[in-house]
Amino acid sequence: MDYRNPAHCLGLLQNLPADDPFDRFTVLANIVAGLLAARPLPDQHLEVLEMARPLIDKARARFAGLDGDEPLPPDSQQNDLLLRVIRLWRDMSRSYALIAALDADAGTLHDQRALLAQRRIHYAGKIVSEYYRAHRALPAGLWSEVHEGFVAAESAGIHHVRVSDPLNVVWKAQSALEAYITVLLLDLANPFGRSGQEWTWICRWAERFAPYCSLDPNIAGRKPTTYGLDLSADHGLRPLGLLNKTPNARYFDCAKLASQIQSVFAQFKQGVSPSSLGLGDDCSVDASARLLLSLYRPWGLASAGRRFPRRGSTGVVELCAEWLAIGFHVQGKLFEQPRRNPHRSITSSLGPHSDWAVHTFGAQAAGVETELTRGGHRNFDHQHLEAERLGLICEQWELLDQSVGGFRLQQRPHAERFSHHQLVGVRPSDGEYFLLGQVSWLMFRDDGLLEAGIHVLPGLPQVIAARPHVEAEGRREPYSQAFMIEANEVLQIEASLIVPEGWYKTNGLVEVFVDGRERKLKMTSLLLKGPNFEQVGFADLSAPPSAQTRQP
Repeated sequence: MDYRNPAHCLGLLQNLPADDPFDRFTVLANIVAGLLAARPLPDQHLEVLEMARPLIDKARARFAGLDGDEPLPPDSQQNDLLLRVIRLWRDMSRSYALIAALDADAGTLHDQRALLAQRRIHYAGKIVSEYYRAHRALPAGLWSEVHEGFVAAESAGIHHVRVSDPLNVVWKAQSALEAYITVLLLDLANPFGRSGQEWTWICRWAERFAPYCSLDPNIAGRKPTTYGLDLSADHGLRPLGLLNKTPNARYFDCAKLASQIQSVFAQFKQGVSPSSLGLGDDCSVDASARLLLSLYRPWGLASAGRRFPRRGSTGVVELCAEWLAIGFHVQGKLFEQPRRNPHRSITSSLGPHSDWAVHTFGAQAAGVETELTRGGHRNFDHQHLEAERLGLICEQWELLDQSVGGFRLQQRPHAERFSHHQLVGVRPSDGEYFLLGQVSWLMFRDDGLLEAGIHVLPGLPQVIAARPHVEAEGRREPYSQAFMIEANEVLQIEASLIVPEGWYKTNGLVEVFVDGRERKLKMTSLLLKGPNFEQVGFADLSAPPSAQTRQP
């Protein structure tokens, strides 16, 4: 095959393999790489690339192995495919840059300069997006490639010029500046904490909202907590207070974007569909609202600093993700069907000091001693032996840093697999109790180490027995393991239940057995949701009205 001849390549594009997406992708990648090496006449080269663009997008979309639902390890079978896709995006970006450079003197494509700039940045951004979708750390120099494309467009004064782009789902057009801002928005979207479907929507929405943001070289007088950019640095947006005040610094203005997101929420309340608002026809109002709400702060309000600053820490953190294993490690024994008049729950009698211990991740509260503690220390050695006998895995992770809100951990993956937003049990090495947490994000580094962010649910969990209430007489299902977190006004912790995924229904009823008696609870709100759990607010229908626990 002659992949260096533009005329021959045009013929190949019209006769691509019909059935196998991998074969189609291979031919397309060879065409792009061959022309990049051959450096044909700029206008002929551009014609081939423009014809290939939609074909490449369709071929990439059919690679199910890169859907982004699970972090992609560097040693996995799909890693080679990921690298091939990234190589193609890089070849596309460099091809448009080459065409612009070769045509600079001749000026044959002078009226296409803005298009060449937009395409160059667009495909450099596709590399960033691909790494994020795979939950892989960005390699050194990648952000510099993105910045270089924008600097070239800005220097030529063409970064504001909009050009036709049929691949832009909403606007069908885009400027080099908008392509650049799209990549910046992706970086702000907690990319390592998103599922494949969420990331698909975020990529579309970043293009949708990019026109409402701008970059301003005038950074004087800006708040140090707002976002800014250093065009000479190998990273994305950072709080302005962390950047050097140089001519390469830019202020990221997202005030109009905040108003746009608010407008979308208002139209949702009026019954407008996501597709009518340019968000896509593959997402529901509820799913769109939840995801957009999580994007509102980073996209619309810029940086306000971390609520709980992280501090460097060392040590070991124990983590488990299997439902019964979490319950075992929380209460120190395997879940059993309740019996009448059992001993009072261990954790329910610990009092407010234990909640303070939760917020300090293991700080000892004076005077607290239970049947799981001896001499002020819980007997975890015996618990680990029993857990190993039962096959209830609890793996050890290295602690990188922590805040009041959670941990950043790393590990070379072993037996247990973790997924986004799932419930986990977590205990730092100096902690007296296992707490409940949620996986915030996952990212593989090139050395094969997996990093994870764990958000800890405030409050001390108690294992309880629960089952959905059934009105039909005689149909009482066995209890299932669940968790309860009691309210604490001082720490502003609302009472909640943590139940298996799929249980929550608005005003649905749940029977729980706790502290030796059966109670009927009405679920009032869905507070948090993951692939294996739902955290719900409740009202206790078994208690007098004055003692009911309600969510605001």
